[in-house]
Amino acid sequence: MISTRIAIASLLAAALAAPALAQPGPGKAGPRFRFNQDNVPGWTMMSQVERDAHRDRMFSFKTYDECKAYQEEHHKAMQARATEKGKTLGGPRYNACDRMKARGLIK
Repeated sequence: MISTRIAIASLLAAALAAPALAQPGPGKAGPRFRFNQDNVPGWTMMSQVERDAHRDRMFSFKTYDECKAYQEEHHKAMQARATEKGKTLGGPRYNACDRMKARGLIK
């Protein structure tokens, strides 16, 4: 009787645990890189369409130099927009190009 209860409890526990173990992991490079207010100056002044275009452009770069050149161009554009709106443009908490290079997304 006791062994039947233990067997049923074990079977139930295994059945409940199986879906959790079947979830995909973050992959070999870890979680996907995200662009947000932490690493994009002017993020809050951009429309969703502009944010999507910025993300797509950042992921299109193959080299660190391309990334940095665009990043500087984007920062100047956001600085102009901030000045126009009477706001102060803060800097990113970390550099997206540096992180992308460290993760092997660009060379």
